[in-house]
Amino acid sequence: MGMEVNDVLQAVGPRLRALRQERGVTLTDLSKSTGISVSTLSRLESGQRKPTLELLLPLARAHQVQLDELVDAPVTGDPRVHMRPVKRHGVTFIPLSRRPGGLQAIKQIYPPGWPGFEPEQQVHEGYEWLYVLSGRLRLLLGPHEVLLKPGEAAEFDTRTPHAFTVPDAEPAEVLALFGPQGERIHVRARPAAK
Repeated sequence: MGMEVNDVLQAVGPRLRALRQERGVTLTDLSKSTGISVSTLSRLESGQRKPTLELLLPLARAHQVQLDELVDAPVTGDPRVHMRPVKRHGVTFIPLSRRPGGLQAIKQIYPPGWPGFEPEQQVHEGYEWLYVLSGRLRLLLGPHEVLLKPGEAAEFDTRTPHAFTVPDAEPAEVLALFGPQGERIHVRARPAAK
């Protein structure tokens, strides 16, 4: 039992770092929002300091995740994901998976005409797969531009400059799978019966 608890505690630091980096937050920013010193946050992420409830509670609040997500608590019999929407830059993100730092499944709802200007393309580590549920999503991918309609999917390495816009007066709903370490999505389909 002691070894299992130790393994869980050792995994908290890397999970905290991945969650912070995924959200583009610096240690200084996180320190300001939690009241935890930068050095304590750094030692916590590197595994040099054991996580305590006093440290994890403000971190869970700052990252807007449940405490059991930070420690990757073992499943207690309820497999449902308790979705808590988060709104960033006008886009609603609804997490459909529980594991921060690993492959993420997210429903994204972009408002009509989002963002209202021609966005600058961004790059970051990872690999993304998108499926448009409703509305239309304009994907800018390096020198290319693709208009995705309902039922269409796209996948790309996020180290390629990319940005999204909604060209219409209706919202776009998108299912996104994102791997922060560059995991690719493998889709298997059976050949059509003849």
